[in-house]
Amino acid sequence: MVDSVYRTRSLGVAAEGLPDQYADGRAARVWQLYIGDTRGRTAEYRSWLLALLRQHRCRSVLDVACGTGVDSIMLLEEGFQVTSVDASDKMLKYALKERWERRKEEPFDRWVIEEANWLTLEKDLEKPGDGFDAVICLGNSFAHLPDFKGDQSDHKLALRNIASMVRPGGVLVIDHRNYDHILATGCAPPGKNIYYKSDLTKDITTSVLLVNNKAHMVTLDYTVQVPPTEVGAAPELSKFRLSYYPHRLEAFTALLKGAFQGKCQHSVLGDFQPYTPGQAHVPCYFIHVVKKTA
Repeated sequence: MVDSVYRTRSLGVAAEGLPDQYADGRAARVWQLYIGDTRGRTAEYRSWLLALLRQHRCRSVLDVACGTGVDSIMLLEEGFQVTSVDASDKMLKYALKERWERRKEEPFDRWVIEEANWLTLEKDLEKPGDGFDAVICLGNSFAHLPDFKGDQSDHKLALRNIASMVRPGGVLVIDHRNYDHILATGCAPPGKNIYYKSDLTKDITTSVLLVNNKAHMVTLDYTVQVPPTEVGAAPELSKFRLSYYPHRLEAFTALLKGAFQGKCQHSVLGDFQPYTPGQAHVPCYFIHVVKKTA
């Protein structure tokens, strides 16, 4: 039976007024179980991201949606210089705990972790020189940001701030779920989550909220099997809910190019492979790789 339902859209507010869906702390714990640790990352994702960063000769990386720090930790272990920020202090505590426990390792001793959000990023975080070699915003994180005013002005501001952290010649890697498919069919594309190798997920159901006949929000209800904490105890099923503000591929591409004022080279991948509109395989995720040209 389902033991708990975690309603993550709470009254909690993180840094500078950005709503924090993990503010009660309980959802952050279950989310940590869902995504796993660095050993739970799929080999395909790990090799793809590392190859991309090394192809662009990246050394310094800013993880602007680090959450519990799982991607940042993976990059630290591979020798990158990492700065990690997130708006949720409940998520950041897992990253801070890992940094403390591994503080005797030089990369972790130099790991910078800050509470910040995209709307005030330039104020929250000091940019090193011309910027970072790479900025990553992965795991459908950007879709957490509400369209506060209904005109995408906050989305545009956030992307401008994120783009400003990329040095000339550096890259931004940002993704979102395939909301084109979700909005067209009412369900997520078939296939596993490309980032996580979690065996705990039992079910994910999708619902779409329409406002004035326009898709306003997509909600995913996760059912996760939580391992027992005591020997001999039975595992429990827990639910948590996350809501996202959907981005269509064409519209989000335009937002990205606008954030870089057109001074960029842009490519799109579907589940780590080059994407061609209308192709037979329907990807679960779209991944944008944007190289800043000036």
